Amino acid sequence: MNVDKTHSATDRASLLRQIPAVEEMLSRASVRELAGRVGHRLAAESTRQVLEGLRQQILGGLPAEVSIENLEKQILAAARVATRFSLQPVINATGVILHTNLGRAPLAPEALRHLAETAAGYSNLEYDLDSGKRGRRDAHTDRLFSSLLGAERTLVVNNNAAAVFLTLNTLAGDGEVIVSRGELIEIGGSFRIPDICAKSGATLREVGTTNRTRLGDYAEAINERTRLLLRVHPSNFRVVGFTERPRLDELIELGRQRNLLVMEDLGSGCLVDMAPWGVRDEPPAQVSLEAGVDVATFSGDKLLGGPQAGILAGKSAPLERIRKNPLFRALRVDKLTIAALEATAALYVQGRIAEIPALRMIQLTPKEIAPRAARLAERIAARPDFAAVLREGESVAGGGSTPGQTLATQVVAVAHARYSARDLEEVLRRRQPAILARVEENRLILDLRTVFENEENEIARAFEEIT
Repeated sequence: MNVDKTHSATDRASLLRQIPAVEEMLSRASVRELAGRVGHRLAAESTRQVLEGLRQQILGGLPAEVSIENLEKQILAAARVATRFSLQPVINATGVILHTNLGRAPLAPEALRHLAETAAGYSNLEYDLDSGKRGRRDAHTDRLFSSLLGAERTLVVNNNAAAVFLTLNTLAGDGEVIVSRGELIEIGGSFRIPDICAKSGATLREVGTTNRTRLGDYAEAINERTRLLLRVHPSNFRVVGFTERPRLDELIELGRQRNLLVMEDLGSGCLVDMAPWGVRDEPPAQVSLEAGVDVATFSGDKLLGGPQAGILAGKSAPLERIRKNPLFRALRVDKLTIAALEATAALYVQGRIAEIPALRMIQLTPKEIAPRAARLAERIAARPDFAAVLREGESVAGGGSTPGQTLATQVVAVAHARYSARDLEEVLRRRQPAILARVEENRLILDLRTVFENEENEIARAFEEIT
């Protein structure tokens, strides 16, 4: 029986009376089987949700049919949605390599293997196998990163914001930190250097101007309460034109003369020179450490290409002070992060950085991307009402990294005779797995730089499903 807005209240009342009770639906074989798999509570909640939806549909005068078979199917579908993981894989066709909203750097297969092996059983996380006594969990990453960076000591916490906070709290919590006004940055999530400094207990002393700060500005600001000279790498912005700031070696020499520690927040951080691949103004962390900074901090999940983490590297004395800070325990990482980070660092040590997905994506050239893009464009264009062409485009590193810098690429620009680019974007975004793309000039843009080769068929299938 169907009803539309022209039907009387009597018809609607008749339909409402036909809606089965929750217990009646729960007694159906398919729903009983569902309850056996997902539990009675979830099966009952899904049943109530479906029945209430039908009730509201009828009361709203919308076309409706009371069918036990259809209700069973809807209950099973509702339960599937309810039991689906909220955090799920997506296909990134945006061309943004370190996409903050999409989890930033994908992990290397070697990192995934080591992570899985560590997670599946017990490990020597804080156990020294040589001595048979309790060990330090940071020993696992310190071994590789110290060698890789040439640092006396390294520590790992849960992100770079935590690394900055912990360093300031430990080394300058009872005094002042001198920093250039031009380096008081804000990054994603409203993380501001002045705010993190204030929370650490340290007092921020700004010197210079937004665009020009000289070494003399730092020297003049030093007083009996000064504990630290802070330098912040502008990972997510650029000041251009009439600019000036001291060289790092000059700041370090000033620190030595005045018996002050020098810290550098490298932000995104990288371990290799990426200028040949088109990513400039991102000096490797080793450069800062070789120059003599006491503590350098940077992220693990950006240009390094590993899991989310904050890495502290530098001199043994300040790093040991930081490790003894009670807050270190609150900010430390777990065995899964350590496993993924250790395996990623090992790839650098072994010279296998091409196996790190983020770095491989950065290195891809338009010539390498074009054949893959052409194959996908051909498959999409073969569908009725679709047009797909290759076009020159731009990818970005993303993740707050390399502002104003782009990587040349080849993209697939897609149009449909009846659907807008926004319509296509929504359809792809709502499917399983979700496919995320860009929209430019009413064209759906697919950039295969950030698409793994085994995902290309899934994208083609997604367009085949659009009718």
